[in-house]
Amino acid sequence: MSMNTEAFAQFREGVNQLPEMAPPPAQMTDQQRVQAFKKTIVESIKAHQAVGLETCVHCGMCAQACHYFVATGNAKYTPIRKLAPLRRVYRRELSPMRWLVRLVTRDITAKQLEDWQELIYDSCTECGRCSLVCPTGVHIQDMIVMSREALANAGLAAAELRMMSTEQGEKGTMFGMGKDTLVQTIEQFRQKGLEIPVDQKGSEVLVVSSVIDMFLFQDTLEGTIRIMDAIGRPWTYSTCGYEGANFGYMAGFQEYRKAASMRVIDAAIDLGVKTVIVPECGHAYPALRWDGAAVYGKPLPFEVLAISEFIAREIKAGNLRVKPLAEGKTVTFHDPCKLGRMGGVFEEPREALDALGVKISEPDVNREQSYCCGGGAGNFLIKRAAPLRAQVWDKKRQQFDRTGAEAVVTSCDSCRINFSVGAQDTRWDKPIESLAAMVGANLAE
Repeated sequence: MSMNTEAFAQFREGVNQLPEMAPPPAQMTDQQRVQAFKKTIVESIKAHQAVGLETCVHCGMCAQACHYFVATGNAKYTPIRKLAPLRRVYRRELSPMRWLVRLVTRDITAKQLEDWQELIYDSCTECGRCSLVCPTGVHIQDMIVMSREALANAGLAAAELRMMSTEQGEKGTMFGMGKDTLVQTIEQFRQKGLEIPVDQKGSEVLVVSSVIDMFLFQDTLEGTIRIMDAIGRPWTYSTCGYEGANFGYMAGFQEYRKAASMRVIDAAIDLGVKTVIVPECGHAYPALRWDGAAVYGKPLPFEVLAISEFIAREIKAGNLRVKPLAEGKTVTFHDPCKLGRMGGVFEEPREALDALGVKISEPDVNREQSYCCGGGAGNFLIKRAAPLRAQVWDKKRQQFDRTGAEAVVTSCDSCRINFSVGAQDTRWDKPIESLAAMVGANLAE
């Protein structure tokens, strides 16, 4: 089974309609927008971030690290420049020389904040490559996250992300799909003879999915189910905490960020599980593994693993046996930013591919240095960002072509969506495959 092409066409059409479907932003005067932005920055900025803003030497290394700058050559996409509104608020309100700065530097304006939407949402995927290469340790990615929260509080979040985070936060659905979709999808797989536990208390493992898998990538969902069935340990889905994606986290809406995370956390605690497996979704991983404890207010009482981590662990332990692919094909693996640079999950997916007997032809830039797919942090939904994504895809396509691989494998739905869009639009003929689907389809008898 592969991606549902009919569903993919419907998905693309639906995404294009998101701006018109989005609830209107909060009605605010220009002054109120500026004050909301400033208040968020002043209350959120930490000492290490202030040090970063003070120590930036404008060396330009972050520019060469950014896929948007590399793809376009446009200096406005230099990552540190995207922090200009935040930096101006810091310098005028918090810096040691703020009394002097106020004399020579104007305050930000609502028009500037509107103009900066493109740089904070459309041309940044929070991939972290700029932070990795910064010689003075400025955590640019961290401050982009803060800038998104400030823009969201000022009523200036990207319409598509405002739409998705509001729907998820208030209704618990995404793209109009929710618990009923999960139940229907599970019933479809049960008709194939698969045993799928739901809401089973006392289970050892809670598997979190995504409506993206239920709608677009059922091969990933089926692969995950087959993997869990093969391991033989008590596991379950939850009809209360099934969604791994967190659009509040991506958009900057703290209320919705917490609501999405707590649904999973509460479900895991109620079921008494020891481990929560997040799906092949880049932002699901940091939203629960790194941010979950902050939302919960204390350490999580369970372990959080990406499905690729879990697969590798179980193969090593001898609990999951796979058979080599008969065709012995050559693949290239794309490292999702949030799993890789943020989580250090580099070797696990490669160990799974090694177990399958495929030859891995690495891109010339991989692991910590891998370029983003261009669609992370919810960017793949933003309609006006499509031309930028196309330019980034062109760079990725060239990297993939140089590997000579027959297929691209990844473990992130956002990456898979963005690559599939790029491949479709440029008539590129290499398949974009899911690691979990590949493993699940090649289990040893």
